[in-house]
Amino acid sequence: MTKIRKIKVIDLFAGVGGLSYGFAHDENFEIIAANEISPKTARAYELNHPTVKMYCKDIKEFGIEDLNRDFRIKKGKIDLIIGGPPCQAYSTVGKRLIDDPRGQLFQEYYRILKEIEPKVFIFENVKGLLSMLKGKLLSQIISLFETLGYKTQYKVLNAADYGVPQVRERVIIVGSKLKSNFLYPEPTHYNPEDGLSLFSNKLTPYLTLSDAISDLPFIKSGEESFEYQSSAKNDFQQKMRENAPNKLIDHNAPKNNERLIELMNELPDGGSPLDLPEELRPKSGFANTYCRLWWNRPSTTITRNLSTPSSSRCIHPKTPRPLTTREGARIQCFPDNYIFFGSRTDKNLQIGNAVPTFLSVALKEAVKKHFNSE
Repeated sequence: MTKIRKIKVIDLFAGVGGLSYGFAHDENFEIIAANEISPKTARAYELNHPTVKMYCKDIKEFGIEDLNRDFRIKKGKIDLIIGGPPCQAYSTVGKRLIDDPRGQLFQEYYRILKEIEPKVFIFENVKGLLSMLKGKLLSQIISLFETLGYKTQYKVLNAADYGVPQVRERVIIVGSKLKSNFLYPEPTHYNPEDGLSLFSNKLTPYLTLSDAISDLPFIKSGEESFEYQSSAKNDFQQKMRENAPNKLIDHNAPKNNERLIELMNELPDGGSPLDLPEELRPKSGFANTYCRLWWNRPSTTITRNLSTPSSSRCIHPKTPRPLTTREGARIQCFPDNYIFFGSRTDKNLQIGNAVPTFLSVALKEAVKKHFNSE
């Protein structure tokens, strides 16, 4: 039997491993190393990817010298770099991005590409990148990558189109030095609320919040449960429960005050404070705060504040409390045996900042086809 040559991968700004997930679960790929600055997040990554060398340090201190020292890997020997630098705010355009200290994280990604020279890279970021500086920032970033000889393109992908029970749009920039053209993954799911299209009969309807979490117990404020509410009700839940521990982990709700519980209890499905009696409406907040999620729709984009009703739309449709850490993990398609590390705040940060694992799997398949076409 011919031994396959594995595609060697480095993950930058690795977080808890959402973008790594698809590549880590395919024998065609080998993640050599990952970089993550947060010690608790890096520890969570290590717990789930024990074969990957984690460099828990500032990205400015990571580069080809580490790989050469620890693996004798030289320039041009890594096939793929993946990663999404946290997006920084920009107020003016004066210098090229590479000269601007505020562009440091993009600059570091560029520096590592220059040092390591992978054949392909994937750069993931928020959709807001498209409008920053009226599009000039994105153009600058792409121009930088192209100076290194990469054929570069970008596309906005919605995670819901790939079986994630959440509407989450991200900019995916791909650069390649291979001869063939990289093709983005085709959607596998569609939004039934948009009406039927010519192609929707080949696709699956979007997964809903109910599809994702209805087997988890509807605990109340301040409660915790270690038992599933029911057996798996669909393929998604079955997949999430493969190799799950005997006890459900991270399914505990923060204890809220009585007034907030009353407010949450009065909200209808998908409701906002505008649906409440005036005496219950919060005195402050944004349009998406103190809002209930929809049971039969995908979740809205979850953030690090997935358990904080005053910060985002995160109230459970069936019980007066915000989402638990495990429910957030389900919405991001992390299986129930996936380990997060630290306090509730630490774990929610790790989940809210991640790339949904199903989107990672879709990108992995597209990258594999790209390499196979050579």
